[in-house]
Amino acid sequence: MDKPVLIEARQASLLYRDGERVIHAVREISLRVHRGEFIGIEGPSGSGKSSLLYLLSGLKTPTSGVVTYAGRPYAEMSDAERSAVRRTRFGFVFQQPYLLGYLTVLENLLVGASDVRAAEKRARELLDVLGLAEKAHRYPSALSGGERQRVCVARALLLEPEVIFADEPTAALDQQTGLQVLELLVKHRGDGAVVLVTHDPLMLSYCDTVYTLRDGQIQGCSSRSM
Repeated sequence: MDKPVLIEARQASLLYRDGERVIHAVREISLRVHRGEFIGIEGPSGSGKSSLLYLLSGLKTPTSGVVTYAGRPYAEMSDAERSAVRRTRFGFVFQQPYLLGYLTVLENLLVGASDVRAAEKRARELLDVLGLAEKAHRYPSALSGGERQRVCVARALLLEPEVIFADEPTAALDQQTGLQVLELLVKHRGDGAVVLVTHDPLMLSYCDTVYTLRDGQIQGCSSRSM
């Protein structure tokens, strides 16, 4: 694969301490996320899928090993620098649609935007594409579960991120709605890479590369040519 490497993990491990007990959430994982690649991460509950996503996105720094973005280790970045990368270079979609209930759909998309005018133009375009143009001034409580998750997809796509991280984004939806959300994410991500954590084999069929985790380790990898 000759596309640029955006994120790389090299022998990355993540440990948690629970009193006297040490939990090995991720064990010496090495992988690369290339521009435009769609990566799937699957495995049973407790296998370390979400922990690996946290490492790749810089939400957590590895206990040992290295994770880099654009060739620079997260561990060498300040908290402010990592936060800026996540805000401007990454997009996030989680299992539950985290929206601020006291803000409208449009306001939820524009939270934290540095150039509100430019962001609002793209936000309205995305809402239109995602079939939510008429819901722009409604509050989250007035939306269905699928509509709220589509708002989260629009928010993730707003700044045309280099990488979108999706942690079980369709688990709370029926399969048809979940597929619609995933297809919208794939269709409108542009050149951005996607890292998807899921249990659903149908969702994994969209992926270029699928990593199978067990006990915090990669137990298998399948890929198709891009």
